[in-house]
This record gives sequence, structure tokens and C-alpha cells, in this order.
Amino acid sequence: MFRGSIPALITPFKNGKVDEKAFQEFVNWQIEQGSHGLVPCGTTGESPTLSHDEHKRVVEMCVEVAKGRVPVIAGAGSNSTAEAIQLTQHAKKAGADAVLIVTPYYNKPTQEGLVLHYLAIANAVDIPIVIYNIPGRSVIDMTVETMAKLAEHENIVGVKDATNDLARPQRLLQLVGPKFCQLSGEDGTAIAHLAQGGVGCISVTANVAPHLCAQLQDAWHLGTYEDAFRLRDILSPLHDAMFVETNPAPVKFAASLLGKCQPDVRLPLAPLKIKSKARIEEAMRAAGLLN
Repeated sequence: MFRGSIPALITPFKNGKVDEKAFQEFVNWQIEQGSHGLVPCGTTGESPTLSHDEHKRVVEMCVEVAKGRVPVIAGAGSNSTAEAIQLTQHAKKAGADAVLIVTPYYNKPTQEGLVLHYLAIANAVDIPIVIYNIPGRSVIDMTVETMAKLAEHENIVGVKDATNDLARPQRLLQLVGPKFCQLSGEDGTAIAHLAQGGVGCISVTANVAPHLCAQLQDAWHLGTYEDAFRLRDILSPLHDAMFVETNPAPVKFAASLLGKCQPDVRLPLAPLKIKSKARIEEAMRAAGLLN
């Protein structure tokens, strides 16, 4: 259903507001550069600090610009089940192809609570749902067994796995089969995840290196592994630089170097330190993204 390089899109800001023109141009550039899908309003899109109106507008703009050229998987998660349902309903109405639903942060639900949360959303809105499992940000971890149980629902179609546990894709594959779409949420282990049964990556780095990230995924799926490994090695220092400070501050600065947006992030994220900026610029030059 979904595969390849799928950037978790940044949300450009200007004078404290969403820069709609920059975002629309950025979405179009991503598609022209070969990205296989788009995720607006994820963590990298600073969804926690977007108002509901801003969130909805960003999803709508992404769908409008994409025009069906690539699938749009709209971020619609919340630690409130009712709010997640509302955001999911809006995403469907806006024309998104699927939604990305993060495990409820802060509340710390049990595995049973996770099942009930996702089933409530899946039963309320008829749209494909991709689970977003990221214990590092949400505190809780959905087990493979819980995910396999949820995969029995026809609307729950895949996972963005940001656990960095490379045994999981194979374990989940054994339980649910290849129809369940396994996407990595960690750029640095994207190829390793593919080797373990994954089919793509929801990527931070693809915001600034969309062509290289798309080429890497295409090379793997075409079986040209030498090309995939060459691209892996080119991108590896850039992946590290994108997390020199809390995401998405580094990637927004990197995008600003490409002239795609302002580097602005919203509090409580802080502007990058000078040392971090230098490291990012160095990594981008090494990857051939800057002259």
C-alpha cells in the first residue's frame, strides 16, 4: 500500500504563522524530487504546537498540492481518543489517503488501552491507519503481539516503527504477513529495516535530501544493492546531523540553507547552537546538497 521514501514534512513558519506559500512549494518540490509519499503534521511538522485550525489547513494544503500524485498520510494522533477521531475525520474529509496515529503520549495506557484506543478510531472512521510506535517520545511501547492483534482490523494497515529494534520487523512479519505495511521511522537504519521485512521509511532526512532518499529506496526494491549501500554511506553523516539537537530544529535549519523556508521553530524548541549549525552545513556539503 505504501512504500519507499516518505518524508515527515516540516511545517514552515514565518513571523510566527504557518508559511503557506513555502509549505505548498515544499510539497511540490518533494514530489518532483521523487518522494513516494508525504506525511504532514507529524512530529517533524511540529504538530504539538499547531492549533487545530493550523493542523487542518496544513493537511488540506498537502492534499491539494499532491493532487493524487503520491499518497498523503496525515498525522492525526493525540493522547485524547476523541481528539484523534476528530482529526482523523477531518483528514478523510480533506482527501488524505491514510492517517498516522501515534501511541498516546503522557497517559501511559496499558496494552489493552492501546487496543481500545486504536479500535475506537478505526471503527469511527473508514480510512487506512498507520500506527506510529515511538517509545522515545511517547514513553509507552506497543508490543508486537498487540500490533498483530490490531492488524486484524481491516482499517489498520501498517506501522511506522521508531523503536530502532531491528528484530521487530521480522517478528511482526511472521505474525501478520507481508500485507501489513512496515515503515521505518529511523533514517539511520532504513536499509537494515528493509532487510528485515520493511518496505520503506517515513523520513526526517528526506526533507532536505529527497532525491537521494528516494533513490536509496528504489535501489533496494530494484535489487541494485550496491547502489543502495553507496547511497546509505553518503546519507549516514547527514542522518546523524539531523539529530544533533531535538528534531525538527536541525532539519528546518538545513532546509533554510536550501532556501526552502525560514529556520524558525516554535517554543519549547530552541534555536540551534552555532556548533550544531556548522555540523549540519558540513554534512550537507559532504552529501553534495550545498556547493
